[in-house]
Amino acid sequence: MTKGFSAAAIRSGFSLVELSIVLVILGLLTGGILTGQNLIRAAELRSVVTEFQRYQTAARTFRDKYFALPGDMGNAVSFWGTAATCPPTNSAPLSGGTTCNGDGTGKVETGIEGFLFWQHLSSAGLIEGNYTGAPGPDDSRDAEISVNVPASRLTTAGWSANMQLESLASGSPFFGGEYNNILLFGKEKDTRATFGHALTSTEAWNIDKKSDDGRPGLGNILSTRLSYDCTTATDMSHKYIAEYKLDKHTISCALVFQNAF
Repeated sequence: MTKGFSAAAIRSGFSLVELSIVLVILGLLTGGILTGQNLIRAAELRSVVTEFQRYQTAARTFRDKYFALPGDMGNAVSFWGTAATCPPTNSAPLSGGTTCNGDGTGKVETGIEGFLFWQHLSSAGLIEGNYTGAPGPDDSRDAEISVNVPASRLTTAGWSANMQLESLASGSPFFGGEYNNILLFGKEKDTRATFGHALTSTEAWNIDKKSDDGRPGLGNILSTRLSYDCTTATDMSHKYIAEYKLDKHTISCALVFQNAF
């Protein structure tokens, strides 16, 4: 007798019961994959605040130990040696543990100091990773995740260079007003620090609400403004009335953590 299915069995095909079982299994597999993805995303979102607290603590510890802000420190080379090229550039980044000084004004300013910030913290052993201290190839504010700024656990996102922002001009990605030293959280974007959108409005609101006031233009956790799918603001002066657009589900928000250190 020939082994395998008989001709009659082949002609009969699958029964409705068998097909139903297959469909149920496929449904369970699909549901399991989607549930797993949601759980991974939720864990990544929880890590955003944890990462901020880690870098905030590192910056404050640095300030208490060296009496200066990382990146702005005017005598950093006394502790870690002078790099061959200061200030560092994309073609001549910091290496070998040496560094460059900041200007010592008490502000971590846009550009080189923002990138030295991470390199000084790394040199002091307060954060993991090695950073070039130099801007990327596009312009003086070009942040490259895992190269000159640290990556986040949230996929494709990272923490941008710190900045001191005052007297914001029209067209700024921020709401109006003065910002103290800040940390920026977002996705890498060419020709700009990491202002790129990394979160949906609901995700940004969730982080903001749990740790601050849930308002995109107020408090210590703010949203960048230049995305109409993120907040209701259409002008930088709308900081007092802006709300997150919770009915939008596109990736449209980046976050600003002000008074970071």
